[in-house]
Amino acid sequence: MEDFTDYRHGSSGGRNIIFGKYEMGRLLGQGTFAKVYYAKDLVTSESVAIKVIKKDQVRKEGLMEQITREISIMRLVRHPNVVELKEVMATKRKIFFVMEYVTGGELFAKVLKGKLKEDVARKYFQQLISAVDFCHSRGVSHRDLKPENLLLDENGDLKVTDFGLSALPEQLTNDGLLHTQCGTPAYVAPEVLRRKGYDGAKADIWSCGVILYVLLAGFLPFQDENIMRMYKKIFKAEYECPPWFSADTRRLISKILIVDPSRRITIPAIMRLPWFLKGFQRPLAFSIKETEDQGTETEQLPKLKSSPPFYNAFEFISSMSSGFDLSNMFESKRKSGSLFTSRYSASAILNKLDSAAKKLNFKILNSKQNEYKIKMQGISEGRKGKLSVTAEVFEVAPEVSVVEFSKSAGDTLEYKKFCEEDVRPALHDIVWKWQGEDNNT
Repeated sequence: MEDFTDYRHGSSGGRNIIFGKYEMGRLLGQGTFAKVYYAKDLVTSESVAIKVIKKDQVRKEGLMEQITREISIMRLVRHPNVVELKEVMATKRKIFFVMEYVTGGELFAKVLKGKLKEDVARKYFQQLISAVDFCHSRGVSHRDLKPENLLLDENGDLKVTDFGLSALPEQLTNDGLLHTQCGTPAYVAPEVLRRKGYDGAKADIWSCGVILYVLLAGFLPFQDENIMRMYKKIFKAEYECPPWFSADTRRLISKILIVDPSRRITIPAIMRLPWFLKGFQRPLAFSIKETEDQGTETEQLPKLKSSPPFYNAFEFISSMSSGFDLSNMFESKRKSGSLFTSRYSASAILNKLDSAAKKLNFKILNSKQNEYKIKMQGISEGRKGKLSVTAEVFEVAPEVSVVEFSKSAGDTLEYKKFCEEDVRPALHDIVWKWQGEDNNT
């Protein structure tokens, strides 16, 4: 069992409670670099799955780019048929991905029991195509679509998982094996297997066609004990449809499993077919709301007055951890902010901020809505009016807080000068590390 002692918050009575927010439960699965646990949100009682990734291991293997891609992608692809990434938290050693907990298991388990009826297979295919189409509209290709990466929720609806993280398999599949980083060759488009340049979206369509075939047949269209012979079948699109396939199904699969990607049917064309449209209900897709407080989703939950809000660690990782730069992913107003970490309590930090503001001739504009946020305004007029600055305290771990400064009004150059020449010297005794400083500890 993973040791979560370093991340516990207060007295837990033997329970594994991390960051004071999630109670960790049983191990759901594991891979080379990650373990996935069942967990419960202590505020909302919601069940979640938490992927725990060891930073040293992925950095050693040069896989940080894949982690950053996963975060970037999941900010773009919020859809009812895609597993939701709720938030990311971090400590010095580990990254915690908090994800939607999907209870219905893998679609792979249904396939192992045999072929599905056409109406059932069509429903899953419709949901798969809807999710993949939405992701493609955001410039995201999956590149490892297969039944093992398709989960089912409690309502029997499909959820696509593992966007951008196919090289970090975290769950054992029903056959008890972990799959390779490149995915299962039987589902991969011929142009990908040839290791030449390829269009990820068109390659995804091929994989969707193989999945539809498997759902209806109960077995793969391209299979052989000899891997090279199987490759040759894929390169030639050499397969046969079972006699129980309907004429419309055969026609659709024949338009998908075309070796030349330029001649392969597109998703919009698939979605216009009468076979596809039968009983189809287009899901209401949605995107992440862009707000000034983006990246701190936990703030929207009921807060305990005794503790500051938790700092969702997207930016904390990039700002404070050497070799893990996520800064290019954040386009919100936080880019103009300045961060530092502190080992002092939130109340001590707030007292220091209040004292420093008065010494710097800044007027305090307290916000009753958030007792861990201080708004201050300069007395003198600047080039763009009076400079207004907000300082907010977030908790990353029981012994670590993040303090974020941001400009509310006034001139940017004057704000930067204020941070560099006034704020830093005034707060030096409570600062552990400023954003961007080298850390050799």
